[in-house]
Amino acid sequence: ALVEESGGGSVQPGGSLRLSCVGNGLHLDLHGVTWFLQAPGKERTAVACISAEKDDTYLVNSAKGRFTISRDNAKSPVYLQMNSLKVEDTAVYFCAATAIDDGTEYLMPKVFYEYDYSGQGTQVTVSS
Repeated sequence: ALVEESGGGSVQPGGSLRLSCVGNGLHLDLHGVTWFLQAPGKERTAVACISAEKDDTYLVNSAKGRFTISRDNAKSPVYLQMNSLKVEDTAVYFCAATAIDDGTEYLMPKVFYEYDYSGQGTQVTVSS
């Protein structure tokens, strides 16, 4: 896959995880990248995105104050740092990238299948 996620795992409530999205031969710095989550029995929804244009970022309300999306440099992965994790954050997390990027206002409404590239997901389980 051109996009691959890693970093998932099992943690207790209040714990932290850092997910990574790497481009295998794909320059992620030239793409808008969005992290999606899919909880059991629910739809896949966007949680955070980063635009190639000025590295603007956006987080959904449930993630604000707890999650951070970032990339260190042009060659680095796109990270999703997740702190203060809650049981309801349990889901498979997917990374998706698109070469058509007009900013976060454009990226957030896009559904998963509208992205050019995506990975297989990484499981995050939060339980006590």
